[in-house]
Amino acid sequence: MSAYILVYSHKESSRLQYTLNFFLKELCGFEFRFTLKAHEFRSYDGPKINYSDKLLDNEFFVYSENLLFKKGIEDQDLNIFYWDNLPAFFATHPKYDIPFDVFAATFFMVSRYEEYLPHVRDQHDRYIAQNSFAHTHNFLHLPLVDLYAMKFQKMILQKYPNLPYKKRNYKYISSLDIDNAYAFLEKGFMRTGGAFLRSLLKFDLADIKERLSVISGKTQDPYDTYDYQLDIMKKYNLKVLYFILLGKYGENDKNVPIENRKFQSLIKSLADYADVGIHPSYGSNKEPDRLKKEINHLSKILRRDIYQSRQHFLKIRLPETYRKLIEHDITDDYSMGYANEVGFRAGTCSSFLFYDIDQEKETNLRVHPFGVMDATLKYYMKIEPDQALSHIIPMIDQVKKVNGTFISLWHNESLSERRDWKGWSTVYEQMVEYATK
Repeated sequence: MSAYILVYSHKESSRLQYTLNFFLKELCGFEFRFTLKAHEFRSYDGPKINYSDKLLDNEFFVYSENLLFKKGIEDQDLNIFYWDNLPAFFATHPKYDIPFDVFAATFFMVSRYEEYLPHVRDQHDRYIAQNSFAHTHNFLHLPLVDLYAMKFQKMILQKYPNLPYKKRNYKYISSLDIDNAYAFLEKGFMRTGGAFLRSLLKFDLADIKERLSVISGKTQDPYDTYDYQLDIMKKYNLKVLYFILLGKYGENDKNVPIENRKFQSLIKSLADYADVGIHPSYGSNKEPDRLKKEINHLSKILRRDIYQSRQHFLKIRLPETYRKLIEHDITDDYSMGYANEVGFRAGTCSSFLFYDIDQEKETNLRVHPFGVMDATLKYYMKIEPDQALSHIIPMIDQVKKVNGTFISLWHNESLSERRDWKGWSTVYEQMVEYATK
């Protein structure tokens, strides 16, 4: 038995090659070769897949639509269905091993094809979940591409049981964004004075009392949850990623000033036991030079190259946002998720290389989708802490089922047990405990 699958198609394209690399090699674990020659395909006596519009022999056959052979963007009428709901199709189309174009469906979701089409964006200029095919067809909570791959792999191995493949292992990554390192400390005289004045005007005596207690050193800053994070990390042997906001002060960028020595010491201490990446500021989307400055600031503090990122406010505009990251040598981005809904924005829980549809080429930027964010549950979905796990655990189960990677997105302030965040540190630890079982 050959160690690879021979894939035949009547055409070749960069879209097809990209999709085969991701689906067959990364998800299914198969090695493959590609050919346009029908006679070579017919004479090959090893495992083979025909991806075309007609059956050649007795090979594994996937009927191809046109999406992977086209260029540019146009409206699509893709029949992306749940595999288990198609007995009638199998009965009327017995020659198809796969009852729809699984490769085109994969490309459509992973390339974020629909985000290039005209759509309405939210107040922060973001593509929202309600626009998506996954939301419309109620599979946003599923890593559907990975489920496709799992079933596809099983079918291939049934036909070619001796074909070797690389097994995948389930992973969990806890990622934390540091948008506001401290609630009260290290903000500078002007910001601290302004905060006191706002609290006075609102007659918020509790805030004034708490702020004075923290500034005077009597109590710990509520957002200083870093010892707790380290305890959780050690207790559950966690892989943790931090993303640090270093943008200059603005309406949506309100971290501690980068010149602050205590803040710099905090960043260095986090990097002692976790990976640290840049959290490109809200303002960097309108001033491109800011991104370079922010990356350079973090690199100087840590004395190392910065290659990981996550957009503040999850602001992604394709392909411009990813092109900027590539330009500044970012190789791994963790922004792929929705602010207003939990789930898998790209239909997968596995990392993938970004495909630039406008340029019709695969890039070297690896995109890491996350499944759930604390602010999504609390602010957008209005979920109470005691109900949060009922939304998280089913997604973790799905990721474990396909041996994928579950990534959570939390913030230091949501672990503070302060005001609106009361109860959410418990949610975090219970999620970590379940995800690491």
